[in-house]
Amino acid sequence: MATTTPAVPKARKRRRKTRTPNVNHRPPIIASDLKANELDLTPGKEHLVCPGCSTWVPITGMQGTPKLVPHHTGRANAAEPRRCTAGSNRQVAIDVEVGAWHTELIEAVPTTASRRATKVLPKPKVKPVLAASQIKPAPLSAEQVRQAFRQHQQQCLACKGEATGRDGQPLPCRDGERLAITFLRLLRQEPKRRSVREFFARERQRFDRQYVAVAPAKRTSEWVAVLPRVKDADTRRSQLPVGDTPTEARGVPLEPLQPTR
Repeated sequence: MATTTPAVPKARKRRRKTRTPNVNHRPPIIASDLKANELDLTPGKEHLVCPGCSTWVPITGMQGTPKLVPHHTGRANAAEPRRCTAGSNRQVAIDVEVGAWHTELIEAVPTTASRRATKVLPKPKVKPVLAASQIKPAPLSAEQVRQAFRQHQQQCLACKGEATGRDGQPLPCRDGERLAITFLRLLRQEPKRRSVREFFARERQRFDRQYVAVAPAKRTSEWVAVLPRVKDADTRRSQLPVGDTPTEARGVPLEPLQPTR
């Protein structure tokens, strides 16, 4: 007698998107009023950010009346889920073409990247500026003043004799006169300054020679002064206190320290 096996019932494949005839009473969502990053018009994957709960929600009924599917206000499988009554089954007015939305999204990428915070670089440490009383002016030489005087003469009309007053007389140049006086003063002082610099250079050389000559003798005298203490320390290290048994160390016989009376 043949036995028959009952057929195993198969579960019907569920629809990917929730479909219900209910429609939300709120006015429809205008797609053009949303930002490019709050809308996704990819064919077969239409989504948008719900204005009521700020959650990405699928759009159903793209072939007829588009509307948002019923959804919760938080993540899926969260504790105490709560239905979004403001956005569930709300109609959506798709007044944006897919190509125009995609172009706007691509153009918004560089703008968004430029608004991102850049890497914070540490500021370089700058030394504090010296006060006016702490600044030491560099001494001028006669050659520097002479060059400044020549440059002034080439640019000053009064020094060239081309600037005249109302009476037709040439105007004097106070700046050129001051530079000329300074140049003559430094020129007169230059031999004395040169002799002072040469004197200090000779003294420095004499001090170096004297130090080199005295250094060996000074070092020898320092060694002679500390030599008795060094010998005494070596003698104490070579002796052992009374009662120690070792008689040899590194092949050298050691004698016990004799008690002092």
